[in-house]
Amino acid sequence: MPHIALPEGLPGIVSAFAFRPETASPLLELAEILLRGPSPLTRGEREMIAAFVSTRNDCYFCQTSHRAAAAHHPGCSYDLVDAVRFDYPNAPVPPKLKALLAIADKVRQGGKHVTAEDIAHAREQGAGDVEIHDTVLIAAAFCMYNRYVDGLATYTPVDQPGLYDEMGARMAHEGYLRAAETVS
Repeated sequence: MPHIALPEGLPGIVSAFAFRPETASPLLELAEILLRGPSPLTRGEREMIAAFVSTRNDCYFCQTSHRAAAAHHPGCSYDLVDAVRFDYPNAPVPPKLKALLAIADKVRQGGKHVTAEDIAHAREQGAGDVEIHDTVLIAAAFCMYNRYVDGLATYTPVDQPGLYDEMGARMAHEGYLRAAETVS
């Protein structure tokens, strides 16, 4: 049961966006830029970072929807995303992504947990400044999105995998600004 009178039947962040469309627009624009805008990281990698952070934050709605979005990008699959979410050091992803995930996890715990050694390690693995920047911002933004969804106790269906798969496909192929059109 949501903590405030959110629109019924709309899952997760969608209900919060519908409740205050004026805040939805900039939050969706941020998601669009971070997850689909220009970046040396692929869209799939960025969605995996979002799913990873959301899993570590125990936000069911965000981890499940972004897991699906990541799986709908080229080179990704549900198995790969799950390997990253639950055991990234042993996941079959490049060392650079592992180093960035380590940074994302530290950002999730608190920005000051990221050390100069973490950044140096990411650079040693081939990460550039933009990739490091984007990883930190994705991790920070998803902490906010996760707390927004869970802090309002939004409706989060847990027994509808098809709902999340469809949502993930839409996010991967149509983007986040498209969702804004349905909220405003």
